[in-house]
Amino acid sequence: MRLLLRLQSITSQPYDKKYHSKIQGLIFNLIRKSEYSLLHDKKGYKYFCFSNVFPFSEMVEEGEEKFLLISSPDKYLIEILKRKFEEKEFVNIGKMEFRVIDAKKFEVSFRNNCVIRVSTPIIIRIPEWNYEKYSIPREYRKPKYVYWRPEYSFEAFIKQLEENLIKKYKEFFKREVSSDRIFEIFKFIKGPISVPINIKGQEQIFVGSLWEFSFSSVSEFQRKILKFGIDCGFGERNSLGFGFVNIV
Repeated sequence: MRLLLRLQSITSQPYDKKYHSKIQGLIFNLIRKSEYSLLHDKKGYKYFCFSNVFPFSEMVEEGEEKFLLISSPDKYLIEILKRKFEEKEFVNIGKMEFRVIDAKKFEVSFRNNCVIRVSTPIIIRIPEWNYEKYSIPREYRKPKYVYWRPEYSFEAFIKQLEENLIKKYKEFFKREVSSDRIFEIFKFIKGPISVPINIKGQEQIFVGSLWEFSFSSVSEFQRKILKFGIDCGFGERNSLGFGFVNIV
């Protein structure tokens, strides 16, 4: 399920490129007094994702309309966010100030013959116990994990991406599922993309990449996992807006 927000800029203002933790904070603040009040402190997956504020422009002019998408496999969470946004006349995303014009929820339709395009970088970490398995060059190895980058095996990226999706699916639905292959045709677009984010007063660097995934036909297993991933986000750190994808 997705929520499309139509926003209008209150004043002329620069686009805040460090929007990630600010949109996340806005979402947590909106659900603070709801059934999802404990989601902020939940360890692990939060099961929501969001786009950037689009279309992008270095300056946002007064009265200009922008949009924001929020997605989740939890339909009730989207319904609560819709009601909360409808109750608000104005919202702040970092230093950007907007008037809330409209909030609409909708389902994404998934067809057999489709292309999934990444809108925000997918983050994949390779744990150190897999360094040998994926032949990670020794000069890049770090304690605990490394972020995937194109110098590494593409197989490492796809396998970690599939395992991440299946793990999230199992946890969300509390059911077992097979570990069949999900992705077949994939196109690397851009990376590495380094994104600095301030978390608890400290700047952390997250490294991701942009991709396109093509499907001519899908099995029922693929359909379930991909539909879930489109709502939840691909890869890691979805609740910071990473791994947001759209069907082309």
